[in-house]
Amino acid sequence: MLSMLLAACGGDGEKEEDTGSSNGGDSENAEAKSEGPELGQKDLTEPYVAWARETISTEMLKQLLEKAGYNVEKKQVEAGAMFSSVADGSADFQTSTWLPATHKPYWDKYSDDLVKVKQVLDKAPLALTVPSYMDDVDSMEDLKGNEELGESVDWEITGIDPGAGIMQNTEEAIKEYGLDNWSLLRSSEAAMLTELQSAIENEEPIIVPLWKPHWAFGVMDLKMLDDSKGIYGGEGDQIYTIARKGLKEDAPRAYKVMEQYDESYEMINKLMPKVHKDDQPVEEVVKNFLDNNPDKVDEWLDGVPTE
Repeated sequence: MLSMLLAACGGDGEKEEDTGSSNGGDSENAEAKSEGPELGQKDLTEPYVAWARETISTEMLKQLLEKAGYNVEKKQVEAGAMFSSVADGSADFQTSTWLPATHKPYWDKYSDDLVKVKQVLDKAPLALTVPSYMDDVDSMEDLKGNEELGESVDWEITGIDPGAGIMQNTEEAIKEYGLDNWSLLRSSEAAMLTELQSAIENEEPIIVPLWKPHWAFGVMDLKMLDDSKGIYGGEGDQIYTIARKGLKEDAPRAYKVMEQYDESYEMINKLMPKVHKDDQPVEEVVKNFLDNNPDKVDEWLDGVPTE
């Protein structure tokens, strides 16, 4: 009778204990799996250049990674240092690699020590840009030998910081299109935008390097000049988040967040004017976006523990 009862219950006491032990192991494995990737290296450094989109995207990833348990230090630098610091390991990742055209020189120099983590935006075009009321200027060819236009702007293209990829593109364009009388003025994005806004208010001519996404296109009537030689990258670059080699192993949870983070024109175009036009602190703008878009946050942090 006793053996029949044991058989009905699934075996003797020893086998039942083994089964219980196995179930406990499965439970532990399931719990470990649900915890997601390990935190690893807790302190991360994120260099950036204070360009229109990059100000937003840098803060966005900072706050997402902080939700995942990291301490993230942002460092504002020039373009060259943004690439070199990630390549040499003194920084961990950045959100602003425009390829194949804009940042090609930096990528050629440092790519052996960098990893493309995720393409976050497609078709980000760059070009020399003018106010739409400049009816007789639609292409790069329209600048060559244009005495009236050249004299009205002192034969100057109002540029941004010298390390920017679009400045290198413009130097090349001046040579390739034979714009011998033209020179490229080095300044900063903020200074260039001040000059652009002033020119538009007075309906004066001006030529600047610009790119999309950029908030200026949402508040000013602008047109990009046709670039038949494709020096600025044709239809547009792709934008990538890149990391130093080894970050995936050193900070697996952070790497997973970066692999899942993406952007849209709608999102970036909505946020940029709040920071750059309305002078709202980028920290508040990004926090409000994350608070008001929990589904998007869940998507970016899918499978990632939050602290």
